[in-house]
Amino acid sequence: ELVKRGCEVTFLGVDADSNVDVAELEQAIRPETAIVSVMWANNETGVVFPVERIADICRRKNVLFHTDAVQVIGKIALRLEETAISFLSLSAHKFHGPKGVGALYINKGSRFQPSLIGGSHEGGRRAGTENVASIVGLGKAAEVAGTKILEEQKRLGEMRDRFEATLLKRVPGTTINGVQATRLSNTTSVSFDGVESQAALMLLDRYGLCCSAGSACRTGSADASHVLKAMHLSEERARSTLRISFSRFNSEADLEGACELVPSVIDKLRKLQSPIDQLTPMR
Repeated sequence: ELVKRGCEVTFLGVDADSNVDVAELEQAIRPETAIVSVMWANNETGVVFPVERIADICRRKNVLFHTDAVQVIGKIALRLEETAISFLSLSAHKFHGPKGVGALYINKGSRFQPSLIGGSHEGGRRAGTENVASIVGLGKAAEVAGTKILEEQKRLGEMRDRFEATLLKRVPGTTINGVQATRLSNTTSVSFDGVESQAALMLLDRYGLCCSAGSACRTGSADASHVLKAMHLSEERARSTLRISFSRFNSEADLEGACELVPSVIDKLRKLQSPIDQLTPMR
């Protein structure tokens, strides 16, 4: 959007595990740079970026820093007053609050101009009558999530690790994306050789397991995930990837069911595809 408005934007790449090169980022900041924006954790792979370190670099260079923290709120304990973050955006639905409501944290002293103008609501920061019910829902959900962060971080991490270990053991041609990077405890991105993710999604959904082929933002898109392609995955592997997330509402029974169902579905899809693959063209 900023490019459309005539601004010059520098985009940074990532390595095969979705890690960002902090030295490259620091070098990319120029005297005229106005703001740096980095997501705290990726929504498809769960890979966590060194946001606090990057914020410190930006403060030293007198550059504003924003982070999209939608994925990490309720999953990682944060103390924003101890960071150099200028702006942080979050969404309630990611920590079991209502959909359609979010919040913007603005560090005291950070220069800020509202994008929605009109009335002087919220101290002149955002025009429009406040959605009180959703705001209360966001606050209560944050309060509940804050009491369970460390407990759920450990429990969900163990569930995810057991799930991934089961897939690697029982399903040949399985690859965990971003496995060498620091990741959120609840998210896994898994590629299955020779399986179209859309076919797997439909079959898993039929058996009651909900997952995705990427982020919700990409729903309905025919293109392979730009996140996975940025990690240098081939088109074929990007199209054979599922994103599966765990939450505090998942039980041991849910995990055991998934560990049985996913290998069974992948095996079924491969068997359905194999006769076609073995056909010999007529001469």
